[in-house]
Amino acid sequence: MRLNVTINGEKREADDVWEGESLLYVLRERLGLPGSKNACEQGECGSCTVYLDEVPVCACLVAAGQAEGRVVRTVEGLADGDTLDPVQQSFVDAGAVQCGFCTPGLVVAAHDLLNRVPDPSDEEIREALAGNLCRCTGYEKILDAVRAVAVAKGGVA
Repeated sequence: MRLNVTINGEKREADDVWEGESLLYVLRERLGLPGSKNACEQGECGSCTVYLDEVPVCACLVAAGQAEGRVVRTVEGLADGDTLDPVQQSFVDAGAVQCGFCTPGLVVAAHDLLNRVPDPSDEEIREALAGNLCRCTGYEKILDAVRAVAVAKGGVA
C-alpha cells in the first residue's frame, strides 16, 4: 500500500508499505526519521513515543495502515528548524541526556505533559513519564529538566 501521512507538518508518502508493519519502522526505515528509537517493540519502554493526531503513542504498536491520512509529529518535529523546543533544550541543559536512547520518548512525553499541565507537581511528572524507561540517568535529571521548563513558563515547580 501507499501510506499518505502528514509528518512534522509535511505531507509524506511511503510506497510498498505492508499495512501491518509498524509506524516506527516506516518513520525510521522508509522515511529517514531516526529520532524515535526502536528498543522493545512491545510498547513497554516508551523510546518510540510520537504524537499521532496530537496524542502520544508508542509508534511500535501502531500499524502503518492506522496512520493513513493522519498527522504524526516526531521528536524531530518539536524543534523549530535549528532551534530546539524548550523541552529538548532543557534536557540538554540539565544533563538528562546520556546514552540518548530513551530521550526522544521522554521528550515527547514531557512535552505532552507540559502542554496539558503547565506547572506539574513531581507526582504528575512521574506519572506522565511512567511509561518511559531509562537505564542511564537515574531519572532525577529528567525531572529537573521538566521542572526547569515549567519554571521558565511561569510555574513555581
